[in-house]
Amino acid sequence: MTSPTTGRLLITDAHLLHPEQGELTDTSWIEVADGRITATGTGRAPAAPDGVTVIDATGATVMPGLVDAHVHILVTSLNPIERASWTPGYTTVRALQEAGRMLRRGFTTVRDVGGADHGMARALDEGLMPGPRLVFGGKALSQTGGHGDLRPLSEDRVPCCQHQPDFARVADGPDAVRTAARDEFRKGARHLKMLLSGGVASPHDEVSAVQYTDEEIRAAVAEADNHNRYVTVHAYHPRGINRALRAGARCVEHGNLLDDETIELLLTHDAFLVPTLITYEQLAETGRRHGLGEASYRKIDDVRQAGLGALEKAHKAGVNLVYGSDLLGPMHAHQLDEFTLRAQVQPPADLIRSATTTAARLLRMEGLIGTLATGAHADLLVVDGDPLKDISILTRPQEHLKYVIKAGTPV
Repeated sequence: MTSPTTGRLLITDAHLLHPEQGELTDTSWIEVADGRITATGTGRAPAAPDGVTVIDATGATVMPGLVDAHVHILVTSLNPIERASWTPGYTTVRALQEAGRMLRRGFTTVRDVGGADHGMARALDEGLMPGPRLVFGGKALSQTGGHGDLRPLSEDRVPCCQHQPDFARVADGPDAVRTAARDEFRKGARHLKMLLSGGVASPHDEVSAVQYTDEEIRAAVAEADNHNRYVTVHAYHPRGINRALRAGARCVEHGNLLDDETIELLLTHDAFLVPTLITYEQLAETGRRHGLGEASYRKIDDVRQAGLGALEKAHKAGVNLVYGSDLLGPMHAHQLDEFTLRAQVQPPADLIRSATTTAARLLRMEGLIGTLATGAHADLLVVDGDPLKDISILTRPQEHLKYVIKAGTPV
């Protein structure tokens, strides 16, 4: 590679992977200027003017950078006692360091669904620390006693102010939900997450529990629509999922226990499903070692066994499936292993679309990310091999990932 001197880049002699078609081109080139893709072509590349960075990618594959649509960069430890002593500054620095590691794995865009804020997104956007494009939703909304209410049972005080960096905030009743939604959108949230069922990481509720009422969900959906945003919901059981979809939620996180009606509603509403299989595998394997409580640990099997079957059913039905990992603390290192699990029921081309073009549609960034189209952000990966034939090329970056390029700049 020649030395970078300007915002212009030329990659030559590569095969381009276009997720839309699920195909590789013959030997091709791709040109970048000011962080955007300006041209692509097959055959011999045009001569590079002086000052243009040139990457000779002979035989390699160039593809769009990956999107992980379910991350929590703020949660860098599973131990709540440890996290309780962290200051906001320390918490943020740890979060941004994890974001940098995500970029080096090949994720050039991530959607944070609980915790990240406008300051973190700005720091990454300004290049103060290396990391992916951060699409954040602020704090998730939880009812009292819900998945995001992590107070110990001995605590009687109502959560107040909620200025500390955290995963969620408590809001009860349609009016309080509207106020909380407006506040998160005021702070720049690109979506709003509601917690509609219990979860593995919350020790005091059940996975099958139904949280929030139809009126509260509709209030959140109305506010999101007013702000040109959308609602995504944490839910495992169809009792929660199906109510949310009927009320206008656009996306479902997890969905491990979905039923046939769920599939029908997802298709009817052109909604999105973000399975997160790897987190349950990692929690089952290492949760105790990393500080996960026993009450949480016992719930893992409730969703772990059903997850792959739910994914297969949704895939066969043609549901909009998006890549998500949902890893916490030290488990973030396994972010790419979601590909391995999904590969049991999905072909590589569909897996790659879930982490590129379909993810871009969910984020309402189609044509801007997840594609090699002219005018898109130049978020690119250069990998040895063909991921359409062997998805493990993406899961072993230490062997196959030659370059990560974010907004036209090699990392």
